[in-house]
Amino acid sequence: MLSNLLVPLAGLIDIAFLGHLSEVRHLAGVALATVLFNYIYWSFGFLRMGTTGITAQAMGREEPDEVLLIGLRHGMIALLIGLGILLLQWPLKVVGFWLLSASPEVKRSGEAFYDALIWGAPATLLGFVLIGWFLGRAEGGKVLVLTAVSSSTNVILDYWLIVRLGWGSAGAGAATAISQYLVVLVGMGLLLRELRPAHWRGMSRRGWDRLWDRLWDRVALRQLLRLNGEIFLRTLTLVTTFALFTNLSSGFGTNVLAANTLLLQAITFAAYFIDGLAFATESLAGLLSGRGRGGLQQLLWLAGSLSLGLGLLFGCLYISQSALLFGRLTRHAELLSLVQRYVIWLLPILGFGSIAYMLDGYFLGLAQGRILRQSSILATLLGFVPAAVLAWHLHNLDLLWLALTLFMLMRALTLGLNLAGTLRMACPDRLDSDAPSLGAPSANKGIPLE
Repeated sequence: MLSNLLVPLAGLIDIAFLGHLSEVRHLAGVALATVLFNYIYWSFGFLRMGTTGITAQAMGREEPDEVLLIGLRHGMIALLIGLGILLLQWPLKVVGFWLLSASPEVKRSGEAFYDALIWGAPATLLGFVLIGWFLGRAEGGKVLVLTAVSSSTNVILDYWLIVRLGWGSAGAGAATAISQYLVVLVGMGLLLRELRPAHWRGMSRRGWDRLWDRLWDRVALRQLLRLNGEIFLRTLTLVTTFALFTNLSSGFGTNVLAANTLLLQAITFAAYFIDGLAFATESLAGLLSGRGRGGLQQLLWLAGSLSLGLGLLFGCLYISQSALLFGRLTRHAELLSLVQRYVIWLLPILGFGSIAYMLDGYFLGLAQGRILRQSSILATLLGFVPAAVLAWHLHNLDLLWLALTLFMLMRALTLGLNLAGTLRMACPDRLDSDAPSLGAPSANKGIPLE
């Protein structure tokens, strides 16, 4: 939770530096470009989410070789995708900003942010893998180190590039990109230390050759791609929903877009905090399933109650202290007025969302990609889209926030309806024997994908 908290803190400081500049276009431009980067980066969030659950299951089965192989496989995928993004950065920018609606000044600020941040793509995706792998090994301390490096570096560079050098939105992008490369350097150092235990240090040349051959095992790679494909579709749906929300917000004007950005940043801050519990749930669910023991129901009750309490606490805090908290992010009175008008929506969004975040972690730990995909699609189509269309037609901002609320509610409901099937199973060995484990190819243990 502490490591997760550092991530949105850096984002809030980003927003605060930009929000106190004389022109609102820098803040609005970053908000617009962030929609595009959510697609570019978080569509590949499976590199983090797909790593944690199956790593935890391999840890539960006490298979250190498979733990290492999982990290290496995902690392290779991350590097290939990151390099591909760099090669395609120009067409991605042209198409992305063509689809997004905003004034020319806002788009220029967004493009400056994009041009700087895109160079951090390989490091960002490799960072996803490193964090996911350490979470799967239940090494929260190392995750805290990585996020501390990222956040502290980002804040220092934000001040230098935005405030001192006056780079505006370009400075915010450059600060984030540089910090991600430092995260990879530190993470690789921590990873190399993992190769010191006697199990790997004493391995013969033939043993390393066998491990290398297993890296390319077709069964393991096929199962890995299958799980990651499900998580990719799930994440793409979530990102699309928030992209539609932001794009529809821009249709209400620059001030509304900027105000909604501040409110979304508040949701993100709370979500990262609550996701600390979701990440712990993910690791523990994977470990419990790998060991073939009970405890999932107790885990759900504990994680669910804590998550809901935190969500409601954040919602009440934002409502009761809106002038104080959001006043730290911007000095523009018109933005603060809009924020105070619509901040009430954060209470139901964070209440329903807190349960959805926790259940996401639970099913990720069990490697249940199909359930996550179906839930996100239903939440978008049945929860968000109808109210969002009505909001656009009636030009009603309250209906737009209602659409996001219904989206969170549907996520929690659709995931909750799938809990009974996992809780009825006393241990993973009783699951469908036709669905092999994502662990060692020779072992038919662990939670199947479907």
